[in-house]
Amino acid sequence: MESLEPLQMTVGCFFSSEQGERKAPCVNFDNLALHILLVLGYQFVEMSSRKSKSNNLIHAEVLSQVQRVLRERFCHQSPHSNLFGVQVQYKHLIELLKRTAIHGESNSVLIIGPRGSGKTMLINHALKELMEIEEVSENVLQVHLNGLLQINDKIALKEITRQLNLENVVGDKVFDILELLEKRVKSRFSHRQIHLMNSFGFPQYLKIFKEQLSLPTEFPDKLFTEKWNESIQCLTEDRSVREVLQKHFNVSKNLRSLHMLLMLALNRVTTSHPFMTVADLMEAQQFCSMDSKANIVHGLSVLEICLIIAMKHLNDIYEEEPFNFQMVYNEFQKFVQRKAHSVYNFEKPVVMKAFEHLQQLELIRPMERTSVNTQREYQLMKLLLDNTQIMNALQKYPNCPTDVRQWATSSLSWL
Repeated sequence: MESLEPLQMTVGCFFSSEQGERKAPCVNFDNLALHILLVLGYQFVEMSSRKSKSNNLIHAEVLSQVQRVLRERFCHQSPHSNLFGVQVQYKHLIELLKRTAIHGESNSVLIIGPRGSGKTMLINHALKELMEIEEVSENVLQVHLNGLLQINDKIALKEITRQLNLENVVGDKVFDILELLEKRVKSRFSHRQIHLMNSFGFPQYLKIFKEQLSLPTEFPDKLFTEKWNESIQCLTEDRSVREVLQKHFNVSKNLRSLHMLLMLALNRVTTSHPFMTVADLMEAQQFCSMDSKANIVHGLSVLEICLIIAMKHLNDIYEEEPFNFQMVYNEFQKFVQRKAHSVYNFEKPVVMKAFEHLQQLELIRPMERTSVNTQREYQLMKLLLDNTQIMNALQKYPNCPTDVRQWATSSLSWL
């Protein structure tokens, strides 16, 4: 009992008479046990609360690092990221630049491709690899020009001298250097072209999706990395996620568009919601599809609506292959002849004008830059609306003719 005496005295002090006189310590052991449990319980709750807050702080820091790593990957396409679908072009570019830097060949390279196809990423990868070779780095000076800023030869040459630190060159030497640079810019090079197209299919698109969202092995928190990457693997295998990605792939195959989708989904990750879910991707896809293009359809003429439906059917028949005006016109004529309706019987130049208006509205776009020798009727184009957007727009289209709506929803055999 000696070991309990201090506690007995402490607890006994809580008991006093009505007159305020302090009584001798009198302890009820049931009350003592209850008091001990209450004290210990309070301490346990307090410790748990502190531990929970500490874990939340750690969790928040980890998620902050996750978002920083992935946003850097999505926004800047660093030279450390993987190349997708352009390995052949990359090898060709590396060889050309090596021969220029090491053997002194006079080459110029024009890299051609649509927006988001990876032109800048290709160059950054190539420069990073080449500058790690001592023989190349000793012979190469990099000059970065921007066509929006350096709009003519004079401004470009001035920027070149600035980047090469030639402003302080005295006497006639600077003019000699400028003259040499100007001749070099205007001289004829051995000219090569490298074309970049988004040639990968949907299976590789899925692989890119997984790689872009996965955390690297060097991420500090190994346990969280393992759990995060497992969750991304589950997303890749989920049927709903594949449907979301298929829709996105049908509209745009470039990686910039995919990165926008992933960025929107990543923004929903928080300490209370630490892993990306199917719902996050579905909501991000809805946000991406809520663009002005679908709303533009509501203001189109019936003829322009008919041309979009013709393109929709061509996409279904030829599995998203590019089309030209002549193919669209032929498809539209099938509809006109079947319905035998004079209201849709437009002259071909009028139909061409409507087709060009759709291009001006950026509902369709050419697959490559227009050549002088290419006839307008045969220039390859791509529709920038998917089937869901088209059908949703038709539902909201004011006074849409019934036969036009039926044509849009008809099966391929109807054609």
